Amino acid sequence: MTNRALTIGVIREDKVPVDRRVPLVPDQIKALTKKFASIQFLVQSSVVRCFKDEDYERHGIPVVEDISSCDILFGVKEVPVNQLIPGKIYFFFSHTMKMQPYNRGLLREILKKKITLIDYEALTNPDDHRLVAFGRYAGIVGAYNAIWAYGSRYKLFKLRRAFTCFDLSDLKSEFEKVQLPSIKVVITGSGRVAHGAMETLDYMGIKKVGVNEFLNNQFDSAVYVQLGTKDYNRHKMGADFDHADFISHPENFEGTFERFTKVADVLIAGAYWDPRAPVLFSKRILSEKDFKLKVIADITCDIQGSIPTTVKPSTIDNPLYDYNIHRHHEEPPLSGEDNITVMAIDNLPCELPRDASVSFGEQLMSHVIPALVGSKPSSILEKAKITEDGKLTKRYAYLKDFVIHK
Repeated sequence: MTNRALTIGVIREDKVPVDRRVPLVPDQIKALTKKFASIQFLVQSSVVRCFKDEDYERHGIPVVEDISSCDILFGVKEVPVNQLIPGKIYFFFSHTMKMQPYNRGLLREILKKKITLIDYEALTNPDDHRLVAFGRYAGIVGAYNAIWAYGSRYKLFKLRRAFTCFDLSDLKSEFEKVQLPSIKVVITGSGRVAHGAMETLDYMGIKKVGVNEFLNNQFDSAVYVQLGTKDYNRHKMGADFDHADFISHPENFEGTFERFTKVADVLIAGAYWDPRAPVLFSKRILSEKDFKLKVIADITCDIQGSIPTTVKPSTIDNPLYDYNIHRHHEEPPLSGEDNITVMAIDNLPCELPRDASVSFGEQLMSHVIPALVGSKPSSILEKAKITEDGKLTKRYAYLKDFVIHK
């Protein structure tokens, strides 16, 4: 992006609910300072961050309150509108690319203040695979919470909540407490989230099986299946499934996930969903006699999206709610035998903030920081740039009507 000296600020996370993650941890900033003499880092003081102010100061990294002198600002979640600094370059998850209505005001203010917004979600390689993400830890914690919820619902065992564990190693010490009957678990997705979820189930000793086995066989112990897109979608005209065609024209496909709802007890949803694509299942089948799912851990947390029971996000403090399959509304958690127990925490990596932050920072060090100090414009950064100089960039011009909508 530039070959001149840069001052990069790590901003405080002030969005509510509290997020304890950080984009770069102390060791990483120290290493970057040694590697790139042209970069200076400032860290905004925070009392909630999982790495304390003194952890940074111990490495000689300045901790300040005022970060307005920085050229580039790195955060994690959305920056509160009243804290946006005009004219700066910001990196954070803006949750605006899908025209999320709750962040329309944020995008308007970013444009008004002529801020350059680079969204982590849009940082991809030439094959459109994401370069930086918290997905693995969302999957790890999401799967843990799914099993914790099942154990709580049926009073099988007691696990500590993930956020009370110091780190991933501490969390894994809880896995040996899991004693499950011969239930069947479905994981959707094939990316970081799904692999993180499989990591948890594998450590718990839950056996992975194939699609046909899962659908047709009975087992003496708990098992899980991991589904790719082709496993629960088919072309409406009967053509062979083509992944590239599905990505380009998902509206030409129909879902086949209903067959899994007849045999599975737990769903862990980790697949990206395009609003043009088929839903995973509809409200219609919820009250059918052969609908079997009792716990749904929706890691994707698309509200009113592909899963009809995800009617709102849950929180780390209040992780569960019930969905009444007859009246189609939310009820208190674990309040009815016929209800579905829903876990839809939208910031799951916050439950393991230290490990998640280290992993995320490693990705920034590999892909983003080198692009910032290069002498030529980076295609990676340009592709992820949503706004610049008070305007939407060409790639994100489709957001124009969304911004002006009253």
